[in-house]
Amino acid sequence: MPERKIRVMVAKVGLDGHDRGAKVVARALRDAGMEVIYTGLHQSPDEVVTAAVQEDVDVLGISSLSGAHMTLFPKVFDRLREYDAQEILVVGGGIVPPDDREALRKMGMVEFWGPGTHTGDIVSFLREAVK
Repeated sequence: MPERKIRVMVAKVGLDGHDRGAKVVARALRDAGMEVIYTGLHQSPDEVVTAAVQEDVDVLGISSLSGAHMTLFPKVFDRLREYDAQEILVVGGGIVPPDDREALRKMGMVEFWGPGTHTGDIVSFLREAVK
């Protein structure tokens, strides 16, 4: 029986209009054999979590370059609790200061990658984390 593909949603939450990195990561994950859903720009936390639950994803990857991560990401975690969907692994990417990364980890973000991260490292991490 073939192994089930890892299902990943890549999301841009809020008014952040910079999605090149998110698209590069989405393509790398797809090339690595994962099923990838990209939400597009300007999604609300509720839209992202609703879609993640409906699509039955294993991983929700949130990208932030706008500086609104400490406002938007906690709302994503709140919605995941409301949907009783804390089993979805949440990872992030973008520009987030180290202190904020630590606060996000305490909320439930498993890992965070900044600009310049090798996509192979992200693929390897997700394969190991979703086992």
